[in-house]
Amino acid sequence: MIKKAVIPAAGYGTRFLPATKTIPKELFPIIDTPTIQYIVEEAIAAGIEEILIITSANKNSIIDYFDRNIELEVQLSAKNRQEELKIVKDVANLATIHFVRQKEQLGLGHAILQAETFVGKEPFAVLLGDDLFVGKIPAIKELVLAYNEVKSSVIGTMKVKKEETGRYGICEPKKEIRTGFYELKGVVEKPQPKEAPSQSAIAGRYLLTPEIFTLLRNQEKGVNNEIQLTDSILKLMEYQAVYSYDLKAKRYDIGSRVGYFEALIDFAIKRDDLKEEIIQILKNKIKDL
Repeated sequence: MIKKAVIPAAGYGTRFLPATKTIPKELFPIIDTPTIQYIVEEAIAAGIEEILIITSANKNSIIDYFDRNIELEVQLSAKNRQEELKIVKDVANLATIHFVRQKEQLGLGHAILQAETFVGKEPFAVLLGDDLFVGKIPAIKELVLAYNEVKSSVIGTMKVKKEETGRYGICEPKKEIRTGFYELKGVVEKPQPKEAPSQSAIAGRYLLTPEIFTLLRNQEKGVNNEIQLTDSILKLMEYQAVYSYDLKAKRYDIGSRVGYFEALIDFAIKRDDLKEEIIQILKNKIKDL
């Protein structure tokens, strides 16, 4: 069973400046719930019992968000706002959440390395804070189920259009387990469409074996002078099988303005209290174009 998950949330979020100067992008709300809460809930729904969030010195507000706010609770209780009181208490009781700071921004691989003591010798899940998934089965649970079959590292992927391969790390399959599930030969970073070995793009969800930490500790800096997780995964393939799995859940790229806006629209029109008004607003805006 996979019991531990790591959520890297230490990045600067420069694509959303100036807002991210003071507000972590992981706390940007999808209507009224921060992105990172949805990601924590995804992990919980997959049976994860302990979560480590990797933060940085300027992201104490993430820690505060998952803590209790006694003053707010007292105010809500005094005003008999029981529904809101339950909401804020539930956030503080979502799961056993730990925090550690990434003291330097040296890449995703370096961020994951901060979780070595927390993880120990167990396989573990990684959920990137920029990627929000929605599906009948939580995205990370899809990988847990895949791991249970092969007992080895599994990279979550999404199918992209051929012309879009130059924007992603693209998996190179070695052997098909079944449709959308492959043992990997390698990963090619941002290949041109004609050179892409597949259309399976890395999508912000991983199920990794603990051997990755030894490789990360010895990993030389790569692109942007950072320790890249992909480089260590490629080395891991020399010692054990690594797989990719095309996730069925829908992905929203919350790290981009367009992806964030798409999530806002989709989540709003799925809510009974907002659906009709939002659809009418969108119709009116389209008419005005």
